Amino acid sequence: MNFNRIKNLNFKRLIFLNMCIFVMYQSCNLPSANMENIMDIQGHRGCRGLMPENTIPAFLHAIELGVNTLELDVVATKEGVVFVSHEPFFNHEISTGPNGEEVNKENEKGYNMFNMSIDEIKAMDVGLKPHLRFPLQKRIAVSKPTLKEMVTAVESYVESNSLSKIRYNIEVKYEPQNDGIFHPEMDRFADLVCNELRSLNILERTTVQCFNVETLQYINLKYPNINLVYLVLDTNPFADNVNNLGFIPAVYSPYFKLVTTELVDYANLHKMKIIPWTVNEAEDIESMIDLKVHGIISDYPDKLIEIIESRNMGKPNN
Repeated sequence: MNFNRIKNLNFKRLIFLNMCIFVMYQSCNLPSANMENIMDIQGHRGCRGLMPENTIPAFLHAIELGVNTLELDVVATKEGVVFVSHEPFFNHEISTGPNGEEVNKENEKGYNMFNMSIDEIKAMDVGLKPHLRFPLQKRIAVSKPTLKEMVTAVESYVESNSLSKIRYNIEVKYEPQNDGIFHPEMDRFADLVCNELRSLNILERTTVQCFNVETLQYINLKYPNINLVYLVLDTNPFADNVNNLGFIPAVYSPYFKLVTTELVDYANLHKMKIIPWTVNEAEDIESMIDLKVHGIISDYPDKLIEIIESRNMGKPNN
């Protein structure tokens, strides 16, 4: 028996095995194709340009289109039920009374969800009235869902269709002057939302956003594991806004016309994402992509996805 030959053969095999392990290790640690270019595609209120806003059909259609984050708004009733709605009342642009009665600008705040029961809220329609600002929006009979109903429907749809888990970006619609009138006081409102997210087991896939600094500060202290989004409309220097907030949020989310190269550079330096709202025109979407924002919120996620794919940027749900 030639022991030297066996020794050499085993040595070669050992080298080959080590090379395989090294290649596998390197492959696992390399970013996948287009990983740096993947953008957070957020469907605003589901896909408001195409379906009735903040409704289950809108969220499911947004998932069909290929978004990876559903952007939505929440309000709360006096009894503590969290509903998906942009206003704490029934906006005249989208709402019809239970017997077909007209909801107009003069009487809309009389349909105050804070003082309504679940049955009264469910009796209102928010999908049949033509939306004058969104003529492509499909007209369907639909009511406002609770947050629990909405998340349950989405999670079931994703699971039954073997899709990637969806993310949620949820705005707490809080204004201090409306305490006890259109919503609970800030701490109770925030607790209701955060505890609902916990009970629905989606905290790790959810960001909570708000324009109100005190609300974000409260959640940051009491629920430090929740990723927060600072919504911004003012023209104050962005560094001043962040300093006023008192901590670096996961996301700084300004009106898209406020986004600059300086803002994106500042965000990257502080490991903070820039996700502007609400970007609907093709040229504006292109502009935001050129500025290298980390995500885009749009009423027309179909248009956003088409532009991203045309630029070979990849799509998270592919």
